Amino acid sequence: MNEKVISRIIVVVTIIVLAVVAFLTQSSALDIDHNLNLGFFPKFHASINTAVSLLIIIGVYFIKQKNVKVHRTMMLTAFLLSSIFLLSYILYHSLSDGSILYGDINHDGIVDDIELASAGSLRYVYYFVLLTHIVCAAFILPLILFTFTRALTGKIEQHKKIAKWTFPIWLYVSITGVLVYFLISPYYPY
Repeated sequence: MNEKVISRIIVVVTIIVLAVVAFLTQSSALDIDHNLNLGFFPKFHASINTAVSLLIIIGVYFIKQKNVKVHRTMMLTAFLLSSIFLLSYILYHSLSDGSILYGDINHDGIVDDIELASAGSLRYVYYFVLLTHIVCAAFILPLILFTFTRALTGKIEQHKKIAKWTFPIWLYVSITGVLVYFLISPYYPY
């Protein structure tokens, strides 16, 4: 495949993934009646994000040591785990009843004045981290795909150029994913 075809595929995949995630996180899209306990999903997602953070840091360390083989293994594993995360995240949001509101202690879908006061100024930190996480997460998918494509097709100089952008954003997304989990976890109903 030539570069134009690969680029088009990456753009289409990115648009589809972002549309599906946006659709599922903004509604109870599938409205499936189930008796599943979904409480393991957020912890699972935080665990995957932690592993991805460590793997990409280790991967960058090894490429700086000129150990391409270990670098490749770490980055492919991080990519695989990120893919599992994305599929699991989509599944979770397709099964869940909606978003968890920061500060919603009684899980009624409304953050009243008492809950708002209880949440305090930490909610501003939460919303800042969440917003920057979401924005960066939207940009990281195509960056990762282009970075991997260039490495796998042997375009190492192009790979290095885009990887300088991909690494810090991917690391930020994976770390803030864990941080978002820890900040919102007191408000999960399960």
